[in-house]
Amino acid sequence: MANEQLLEQYRANRKITDPKFLKLVTNPFLFNLFLMGQLPMGFIAGLKVLKTDMEECSITVPYKWLNQNPFRSTYFAVLSMAAEMSTGMLALMMTKDSKPSVSMLVTHLEADFVKKATGITTFTCSEGKQINDTIEKAILTGEGQTYNATSIGTSKTGEVEAKFLIQWSFKARLK
Repeated sequence: MANEQLLEQYRANRKITDPKFLKLVTNPFLFNLFLMGQLPMGFIAGLKVLKTDMEECSITVPYKWLNQNPFRSTYFAVLSMAAEMSTGMLALMMTKDSKPSVSMLVTHLEADFVKKATGITTFTCSEGKQINDTIEKAILTGEGQTYNATSIGTSKTGEVEAKFLIQWSFKARLK
C-alpha cells in the first residue's frame, strides 16, 4: 500500500517537473548551458535536441573535424554518446527531481554500425512510455528494474547508419 502511495506521489510530481524539463531541453541556449555543466563532451561534439516530448527524443550529432575517426566518418564513441542521450533524455525527464527519488544508470550497451556516418546523424528513441512503465514498476516493487531502450541513428536521407540497444537500470530510493 505504501508503495502505491509513492507511485501516486511520483505521478503527481511529474505533472510539475516534466514541463520544466521540456522547457530546458527544447531551448537551444538553455540546453547548451545544461551540456556545458553536465556533459561537456556533448557540448564539444555538437549534440543538439531535434525533438523531445514524453514519448520520443531525437538527438543530432554532426560529422566534423573534432568528431572524426581516421576513416573519415564520425567516431563510434561520439555516435554512442548521441544514441545514449536519445534514450537517457527520456529517462532523465522522468527521474529528475522525482519524488520519490529514482536513480538511473547505463548497465549495458550493444551497437550495430550499418553505414559510415559522414554527415549529420539523428538518433531517435520512441520508447518513453516503456521507460516510464519501468520506472513506475521500480517504485511500486521497491526493487531495481532494467529496460533495454533502442536508438536508431539515421542520415539526412533517412538511411540507417547505426542501431543501439542501451540497457538502463532504475531503482527507487525509498529510504
